[in-house]
Amino acid sequence: MASKNQDRAAREARERLKAYQARQTVHEHATKRRFRDNVIAVIGVVVIAALATATMIFYFSGGPGTPKASPSSSPSPSAAAGKNVGAPDPSLAEGRTWTGTLTLNSVAMGVSLDGAKAPQAVSGIIQDVKAGYYPGKTCHRLAQSTGFGIIQCGSTDGKGGSDPKFSYGPVENAPADNVYKAGTIAMARASGDGYSNGHQFFICFEDTTLPTDAAGGYTVVGTVTSGLDQLKSQIVSGGIAGGATDGAPVIPTTITAFTLQ
Repeated sequence: MASKNQDRAAREARERLKAYQARQTVHEHATKRRFRDNVIAVIGVVVIAALATATMIFYFSGGPGTPKASPSSSPSPSAAAGKNVGAPDPSLAEGRTWTGTLTLNSVAMGVSLDGAKAPQAVSGIIQDVKAGYYPGKTCHRLAQSTGFGIIQCGSTDGKGGSDPKFSYGPVENAPADNVYKAGTIAMARASGDGYSNGHQFFICFEDTTLPTDAAGGYTVVGTVTSGLDQLKSQIVSGGIAGGATDGAPVIPTTITAFTLQ
C-alpha cells in the first residue's frame, strides 16, 4: 500500500512540476512580448518626433527663423559661377536708391531699395517688378512673438514654395548685430543656403532679432518709408490662423501693386 501511495505522490509531483513549468513558459513569453511591444512603441515615438522635426525644418526653411546675420563679402565671379539661376546682372540696380510703392491689399507703403548695398538682390526685385511678377502673389506667412514680427510674401505657389528657375546669392547687407529694425525689407531664403534668394521677401513690422546660420544673415534690400502703421492695423492686427505665432494671416493678404523708379 505504501508503494502505491508513493507512486501516486510522485505522479502528482511530476504533474505539478509540469504545470509550474508551463506557467513559467507562458510568463516568459508574455514578458518578452511586453518588452518587444515597449521597444516598438519607443521606436515609433522617436520616428514620429523625427518626422515632426523634419516637417518644421522644411516649413521654416524658406524664411527667417534660423538665419545667420553677419556681413559677408561677395565671392569672386569664378566662385559664384553656376550658382545664380535666372538672376539678372547686379548692374541692373545701377548702384543707386530706388523708390516706389508696395501695396498689400489696400495698404500702400512707400519703399526705398538700396541698389548700392544690395545690388544683386535689388536687381532681382527690379527684374520681377518690370516683368509684372508680384501683383496677385500672396503673403502666405505672418509671424509674431517677443522680439519677432514679420510678414512674408511673393512665393510662386502662395504657400512658400521656391522657384527652381530663379535663385541667386550671395547674402548682401545683413546686419552685423542680428537685429532687423522695424520697416526692414529683406529677402527670404532657405536655411544654410546663401544662394537660395528668389522672389520671396519679408517685411519686419517690429524690431526682429534673428540668429545666424552657416550662410550668413538675410539680405536687407531696403526699408518701408511710410504705411507701416497701416500694415499693422489693417493686416497684422487680424492675427494668425489658429491663434498660432507663425502661420497664414487671418486676413488674406495679396500684393496688389509694386512699382519702382
